[in-house]
Amino acid sequence: MTGSELIALVREKEVMQAIMDLKKDFLKVDDNFMDMGDSEFISLILLAPSIGVALANGSVSLFEELTLNKKARKLSRRSFFLNSDPITPAVEYLIKNFPEWEDRFYEVIKVTMHSSLKKNNVILETLKNPDALTGDIKRDILNAPFIFVKFLSFLFLEEDDDLINERTINKVELEKILEIGRKLEIDNVPIFEAFCYTFTVRENK
Repeated sequence: MTGSELIALVREKEVMQAIMDLKKDFLKVDDNFMDMGDSEFISLILLAPSIGVALANGSVSLFEELTLNKKARKLSRRSFFLNSDPITPAVEYLIKNFPEWEDRFYEVIKVTMHSSLKKNNVILETLKNPDALTGDIKRDILNAPFIFVKFLSFLFLEEDDDLINERTINKVELEKILEIGRKLEIDNVPIFEAFCYTFTVRENK
């Protein structure tokens, strides 16, 4: 997902209102966040599922934190030109205080996703129709609505191209993805269900 695509997603009034309501409360917790622009904050919101999956193991490694910051900065082109980085401290805070904010962040993502999808009834009906799947997950992903595929890849994977490649994951991480899917109300979408079955679950040693 790119910054330009993000801008297109949040143009709807109900989406922007949900974002601004959450941002108003979030900025109160630390003066260091006051320089965070709208694009940085939206990037932070979209990181919530990745943070949730990383924390499913109990903690976030340094590599995972660096990956999270990289994803956020990919969406926020403005952050590359700022003297101070507003995203990194916000990510660090969110990781440490995730239970307090998790569901509120998911709610805004849900509003954003559903606002976009409901604009086109044909796309929405295709997503809900199990007969739209061929049984070949790679082909089904390529045929799926562009915006839904973009959401899946950014919200749940490290890299966009991983969506059609084999991946390994441990049991608690997969359970967290399924839980987030329920909270986003996409758990009954056939392509999401098929996507979850593409993971190879690692055995805990």
